[in-house]
Amino acid sequence: MSIKPLIIFGMLLSAYLNAQTVSSKLTDKQEIQGLLQKYNVPALGVGIIENGKLVEVGVYGEIKAGVTAPYNTIFDVASLTKSIVTMTTLQLVENGDWNLDEPLHTYWIDPDITDNAQHILITTRHVLTHTTGFNNWRWMNESNKLEFLFEPGTKFKYSGEGFEYLRKALEGKFSVSLQQLSGSLLFQTLGMVDSRHSWDADVDEKRFAVGHDKLGNIYQLPKDKLPNGADNALTTIEDFGLFGVNVIEKLQGSVDVYQEMAKPQVMVKDGIAIGLGWFIFSNLSNNEYALYNAGGDEGAHTVIVLLPKSQRGIIIFTNGDKGYFLYKELIPKLLDVGIEIINRI
Repeated sequence: MSIKPLIIFGMLLSAYLNAQTVSSKLTDKQEIQGLLQKYNVPALGVGIIENGKLVEVGVYGEIKAGVTAPYNTIFDVASLTKSIVTMTTLQLVENGDWNLDEPLHTYWIDPDITDNAQHILITTRHVLTHTTGFNNWRWMNESNKLEFLFEPGTKFKYSGEGFEYLRKALEGKFSVSLQQLSGSLLFQTLGMVDSRHSWDADVDEKRFAVGHDKLGNIYQLPKDKLPNGADNALTTIEDFGLFGVNVIEKLQGSVDVYQEMAKPQVMVKDGIAIGLGWFIFSNLSNNEYALYNAGGDEGAHTVIVLLPKSQRGIIIFTNGDKGYFLYKELIPKLLDVGIEIINRI
C-alpha cells in the first residue's frame, strides 16, 4: 500500500479531531445555551491557552438564525484590533525598523492639528499607552475635528484616534497598507489564515458571525473596505489563540521591548495600569499578573486575558450587544483569578 494515502488519512483525521475540539471547562452545552439565550447572543467562541499552547477551541450557537456557527467562525473583534496593531508595531521595533519614542510627525500629521505645536510631541509610546491627548474619536469633540484635550504624555485617555494616527504614520513610512504590515509580520508567520484588517474578496461571508442587537435582531453587515488601526479586524478563535500564544512566547524571551510591554507605564485606576498596548492587572492571586484587552462595537463584544507567568489565557468572542455581560460570567468560570479581574473592570 502506498504511504501517501496514509499521510492524507492522518491529515484528515487530525483536521477532524481539531474541528471537534471543545473546551473541557465548557462541556455543559445546556449552560452555554442558557447564557446565549439569557443575553440574546447568537454565537460564542472560546479559546483556551494552557502551558503556552492553544489547547482548546469551542464555538457555539448560530452566526445568524438557522445557521450553526462552525469551528472556524469569523468574528469582528472590534478593539482587539489594537492588540494586533500593538504586536505588529513592536515586531517592527524588535526588527530595528521603528522607534517607540520617535515623533510621528515625520511620517504623518493630521490636517486638523497642523497648526497646533503639540503635534510634534506625539510618539508611538503615547499611542500605545493611550496618552496622545486625543478623545476616543474626533466626532466626540464639539468641533467634529481631531484636537488635543491635554498635552501628549501627561495623562491617560483611551483613544482609537491614537491608533489610527499610528496606522497612518506606519503606512507613511513603509508605503504599504496596515494589512500588508500585519500580514507579513504576524498573520503569515503565525498561520492566522482567516485574519485581516478589513473586508476583501478572501473573506468567507458564509462563516461570518453577523452582529445582533440586545434584543437579538440582526445588524446590517458593514463590510468596511479600509483598514482601521483601532477597530474592525476580522479573525477566528483559532487564529487569535495562536496570536495569544505568540504574545506569551514573546514575554518568555529577553527582547527588551516585550518586557517593557508588560510593565506598567501609566496608572489607569486602582489595580489597572496600561503597558504598551495592553492593560495590566497586577498583584493577582498566586503571584499572577494579567494582560487584558477588550473590544465592543454594535453586535460585537470580545476579550482576551493572558497570564504570562503561568502561560495561560482565554479568548472570548461574541456577536451580540450584550456579549459583554456574557463574557463577564465566563471569565470567572475559566480562570482561577477571573473574579479578581472582573471585579476591577
